[in-house]
Amino acid sequence: MSSDEELVALFERVGLSDKKSVEIIKNKKVSASLSAILDEAKIDSAVEEKKLSLLHQLAVETSKSTSTNNRVLVSAAILDGRIKTNLQISEAVKFISGKENGSVSVDELNDAAGVGQELSAEDVKAVIADWMNSNKQEIESKRYSVLPRVLGEVKKLPSLKWAAPNLFKPIIDDLFLQFCGPKDDRDVVKKEKKKKAPAASGDAKSKTVEPERSMFSEGFLGDLHKPGDQPQKYPELIKEHLAFSKGKVLTRFPPEPNGFLHIGHSKAIMVNFGYAKFHDGNCYLRFDDTNPEAEEEVYFNSIKDMVEWLGFEPWKITYSSDYFDQLYDLAEKLINSGYAYVCQCTPEEVKANRGMKPDGTLGGERSACSHRSKSVEQNLEEFRKMKNGGYAVGEATLRMKQDLESPSPQMWDLVAYRVLNTPHHRTGDKWKIYPTYDFTHCLVDSFENISHSLCTTEFRLSRESYEWLCDVLHVYRPAQREYGRLNITGTIMSKRKIAKLVNEGYVRGWDDPRLYTLEAIRRRGIPPGAILSFINTLGVTTSTTNIQAVRFESAVRGFLDQTTPRLMMVLNPIEVVVDNVDEDYEETIEIPYKPGKGGESFGSRTIKFGKRVYIDRADIREEEADKDYFRLAPGQPVGLMKVPFNISFKSVEKDADGNITKVHVNYDNDGAVKKPKTFIHWVPKKDAIPVKQVRIYNQLFHSENPSAHPDGYLADINPDSEEVIVGAVVEPSFRDVVKKSPLNAEVAGSQFNIKEKKGNNTVRFQALREGYFCEDKDSTADEVVLNRIVTLKEDSAKN
Repeated sequence: MSSDEELVALFERVGLSDKKSVEIIKNKKVSASLSAILDEAKIDSAVEEKKLSLLHQLAVETSKSTSTNNRVLVSAAILDGRIKTNLQISEAVKFISGKENGSVSVDELNDAAGVGQELSAEDVKAVIADWMNSNKQEIESKRYSVLPRVLGEVKKLPSLKWAAPNLFKPIIDDLFLQFCGPKDDRDVVKKEKKKKAPAASGDAKSKTVEPERSMFSEGFLGDLHKPGDQPQKYPELIKEHLAFSKGKVLTRFPPEPNGFLHIGHSKAIMVNFGYAKFHDGNCYLRFDDTNPEAEEEVYFNSIKDMVEWLGFEPWKITYSSDYFDQLYDLAEKLINSGYAYVCQCTPEEVKANRGMKPDGTLGGERSACSHRSKSVEQNLEEFRKMKNGGYAVGEATLRMKQDLESPSPQMWDLVAYRVLNTPHHRTGDKWKIYPTYDFTHCLVDSFENISHSLCTTEFRLSRESYEWLCDVLHVYRPAQREYGRLNITGTIMSKRKIAKLVNEGYVRGWDDPRLYTLEAIRRRGIPPGAILSFINTLGVTTSTTNIQAVRFESAVRGFLDQTTPRLMMVLNPIEVVVDNVDEDYEETIEIPYKPGKGGESFGSRTIKFGKRVYIDRADIREEEADKDYFRLAPGQPVGLMKVPFNISFKSVEKDADGNITKVHVNYDNDGAVKKPKTFIHWVPKKDAIPVKQVRIYNQLFHSENPSAHPDGYLADINPDSEEVIVGAVVEPSFRDVVKKSPLNAEVAGSQFNIKEKKGNNTVRFQALREGYFCEDKDSTADEVVLNRIVTLKEDSAKN
């Protein structure tokens, strides 16, 4: 039998981690079984992670068997992808165990293990629906109280034996909604709260992780109406809506694809997608693509990426342009009903009619447009002429005939359609006219049966015009509700102003880590879970939330502290030569990736301490140490992180300019270990990974309100917002962090543990004493480029 060391080496060769390998060999039967399986299948190199897990399961299931005849057929089925689940392995092992003394054919094994017997979601739903129909009376009488039992019963149905386990719950939830409707008071079971006995002092088991409070159940979002309670002028429309929505929450995130999203949009994404998800509803990603002059494919793609990066999946991706024909039909209906007219006023005349004073403020006398009284027939004729290209841009608009006596500017005959003789990226040159936001937004919300049309408070006045438009067209009226937007102070979010920064070379691009676009935030290395957790702590109200950048960074720092490994990186390295050890001297030092409680899941790494290492130039001086200096100096030894013995200063080498180029020390391993004044970080020279650039980012602007600078926001730019350090080195375990990225380490009790896809930005670590870092997108396997995400301490950020 192989020794433990040989087994660990074998298991690591095929792809198991050091920690997992050590764990497996603690069970002698399982480790021997796994070793035999690998030998039978002639496996001696890395195996795909999922298949390796299945081979381990096969080892567990056959570890107690006295005979292993035909086991190689099972491992072969795992390796070629026929067997994909633990259930298939269990059935396969049962089958071969009953055939110990006989041969087994591949077809027999496939049949026993359910190979190829994959059920689609539709197949599973059909079987479950039949079963529930046969138990319909009980389900309808006992309603949601029997849902857990139903879930258990259908899982036992023989025809669903090979169904994917993750299909059952969503299908049963959907069918219960069809059978019983949404949950109501009949389904609320009130339980008396039991008083908790006080925990004994020092009882570790009594300390539990408190779950995060949820912004979706309190405050503005907690007070929102239930689906079906949306007020309607025509009650029959709510019945049609509920027939479609089945009582579910339906929301939408409707960005205009004319620029990159910024940090404020992350709140809008979270509010719309998160609220729907919290209530087991659905959220559309709808592109409001009604302005082809400003829309580009890069913005569509970026917006999709950002929604996915923040951990949300759209129920459907739609476009306002999907509904151009329906919108046009409603525009004609609006004309026919006397609520719209073609206006040929100049922009100046329109402003004057709306009561705009010469100084640009509203409050003057309002008057009706001279075209407002045209006949329906004339308006239809002119609108069709607009559609067919009979007017140039600016010559005519279709305006809604609203209420000029209303105190709300949103009721003063808004524009519904304008001439834009520009091809559309999706509809080509079909249209010469395009609907406005004021016309499109509420109607597409209606088409898509949105139950909660959630938007920021600048659209509060629009609610009246939206409801008016839906009512005069006799369509379902979505319920718009407004919340306060999120602003980060000390930066700018205006697309026009950021474009100037980009075009004039003040920043690297729209994703420059000093900006607060979501592309920039991702590139900087900020985890999406940190953003969502931060927004959750702020909650949602009707007031605008203005947050200092340092407060946002503090939240990011707290999230990173729990989710990133620690590495040693020396920004300004100087070589240290240990004089009293041989050139080939090595000690293997084991260091946990994250010391302390909660860091066990990160594991540990080994680093070779030898004759030559790097330390930071700031950790050495020639003069003898005084009482305030704790690092390496004549007469004052220091410890190197986790190295058993201290090092003592001996001498230095200098260049022609008097700069220290090398430090000679003694390794104090000839006696008892003495506690040094401090420990410093280090990197072995032999295995050091050079870093092409370390980019240290500070605030891009000096002040909290750059736009208020008397000379303009460009005059407020901080010239030290980016510092580039060359020549740094990082420990060799950095490659291991890259390989394992994204770690997707979870924060206990958090509802925002997002599973990220691999990318440079997911290679994150804490560099001891220096800050939190990630790989930049400019980084390659040969040339490492790092971004500082945030400092280790808030004071550093303020400085």
